[in-house]
Amino acid sequence: MQIKETANEGLKRAYAVTIPAKDIDARIGSEVKKIAPQVRMPGFRPGKVPANLVRKMHGEQLHAQAVNDMIRESVDKVMTENKLRPAMQPKVEFGEGYEEGKDASLTVELEVLPEVEAPEIKDLMLERLTVPVSDEAVDEAVQRIADQNKSYKDAAKTKKAADGDQLIIDFVGSIDGVEFEGGKAENTPLVIGSGQFIPGFEEQLTGVKTGDEKTITVTFPADYPAEHLAGKDAQFAITVQQVKVPTETKADDEFAKNLGLESIDKLKELIRGQLEQETAGLTRTQMKRQLLDKLAAGHDFAVPQGMVDAEFDQIWAQLQQEAARSEDPEAMLKEIEDEKDDYRSIAERRVRLGLLLSEIGQKNGVEVNANEMQMLIQQAAQQYRAEDRERFIEYVRSEPMAAAQLRAPLYEDKVVDFLFDKAEITDREVTREELEAAIEAEETEAEAKPAKKKAAPKKKAPAKKAEDKDEKPAAKKAPAKKAAAKKADEKKADGEKPAAKKAAAKKPAAKKAPAKK
Repeated sequence: MQIKETANEGLKRAYAVTIPAKDIDARIGSEVKKIAPQVRMPGFRPGKVPANLVRKMHGEQLHAQAVNDMIRESVDKVMTENKLRPAMQPKVEFGEGYEEGKDASLTVELEVLPEVEAPEIKDLMLERLTVPVSDEAVDEAVQRIADQNKSYKDAAKTKKAADGDQLIIDFVGSIDGVEFEGGKAENTPLVIGSGQFIPGFEEQLTGVKTGDEKTITVTFPADYPAEHLAGKDAQFAITVQQVKVPTETKADDEFAKNLGLESIDKLKELIRGQLEQETAGLTRTQMKRQLLDKLAAGHDFAVPQGMVDAEFDQIWAQLQQEAARSEDPEAMLKEIEDEKDDYRSIAERRVRLGLLLSEIGQKNGVEVNANEMQMLIQQAAQQYRAEDRERFIEYVRSEPMAAAQLRAPLYEDKVVDFLFDKAEITDREVTREELEAAIEAEETEAEAKPAKKKAAPKKKAPAKKAEDKDEKPAAKKAPAKKAAAKKADEKKADGEKPAAKKAAAKKPAAKKAPAKK
């Protein structure tokens, strides 16, 4: 086997590999010897079929297998002999016009990981903003739960329904005088002002009384999930069975027991724990952004463009999805298109930070153990249908790049925790509003945020979400194979689309589409 370097520029490498015909033939001969004892052929005793006949019978299959095995071994040898650390899966192309009996040639192209010098961390200083959970915050949260669990009592028959009242109604929907499927229901509860039904439905019921009959006209949203109703005008004949008014829900022991808890104190204890967990998450976010900004400010090295491209593609796909769901998709798409270069800069920063965190982790013995990896695989497998989970698990275990992609987020979080442990941290007590404002300010000031962003951009939610992903840098994060990604998308489509249609059919047609809730 001959290996010749044909390109060495920056992080890019290319090699020409020649596999001599005699080596391929020798490999085939070796395989023939292995399988010959198991070959059965009329006229020969078991295991006594001549090698030349075995080769004639299975030659094509053995030749293909030998070439494929030797290509894989050649790529491994290129990596080993040249001490290469590939950033992503190498691109391997087999020479055109290859014929059996001739030398095989192939090219191997790849980008390598840069040599990154892990920073000294002994002088790392961070500020931790902490938020104590007050009794008032707990009481407010408990009261919100009580308000969300309102009960209703029958109102006087002369009571006119107002915002916040509950109606018990029967309705029959029709279009051009013809009833449509799913447009009929009885004893349906509806709280006026809840936004539970399509626009215009609830508003027209303000002022009705128990026993009233009323016909209203509404227009289904253009994006309503039932295509035969989308954008159509419909009439609903409504009978008001009962008008109900909300009753005051006291946050007391009885209320807590109705929720399955022993006392109101137990409910408050649970709420306090949840609030503390929320604020701890915000505190970690703020500290992590500080840390990443310090690392980014002190390091600027070349990164593999293939990794940047993959990271940018993820950002860009998310931005386009967010834009499509916005109030003005065309304007949002134009805005993100104008700032496309800025988002590429974000992708490059994320890759650089990921590589830096990876180097820090390797230098300091940070690792994801076997149990943690097993848990990651099992969690990821849950997104697939039951019959496909084992195939996914086998795929991850057999594909190092897929396993690396799955491992990367947890590994990076463990490196961040390691750096937190080594840093000198000073605590400062703030309110939740101040903590959230600090996080927002760090978003604005972070070097990941393009310098040319406007001071007060309009509708920047998608951009913000893209920048938030700086919290999970792309450390040696190799994308899964396209086939696997495509399979995942297909499974999501197969699993979600029918369910959405089924739900739309079962729900009263007057209700809003799920996407609008």
